[in-house]
Amino acid sequence: MDVIHKIGRRKTAVARVYVASGTGAITINKKDITAYFPTATLQYKVKQPLVMTNNDSNFDITVNVLGGGITGQAEAVRLAISRAMCEVDAENRLTLKPEGLLTRDPRMVERKKFGQKKARKKFQFSKR
Repeated sequence: MDVIHKIGRRKTAVARVYVASGTGAITINKKDITAYFPTATLQYKVKQPLVMTNNDSNFDITVNVLGGGITGQAEAVRLAISRAMCEVDAENRLTLKPEGLLTRDPRMVERKKFGQKKARKKFQFSKR
């Protein structure tokens, strides 16, 4: 099997994932997954598509991720891995799609408007 390359995005985070056959090692920005994502929740999010498709020890995954915060990066990696698992085997789509792992989350930060404190918050108005 040759290397599969997929891209995942979430908010402003972009993850490029390279999947090759191997033993299950996940490297993110040249660091181990436990060093890059220290919390168990983020590690679970990244490994979720692999565990659901029973491929957690079949592939070596190398990830380049940039932009955004740590949760957005973890979810971008999850989307990219999910897309790669669909390319490995089309049957995986049937398990990942109902869980929402193949859907790109479109929510972005709303821009700040002029004459306001933030995107929705207004300046306080006092009537003297």
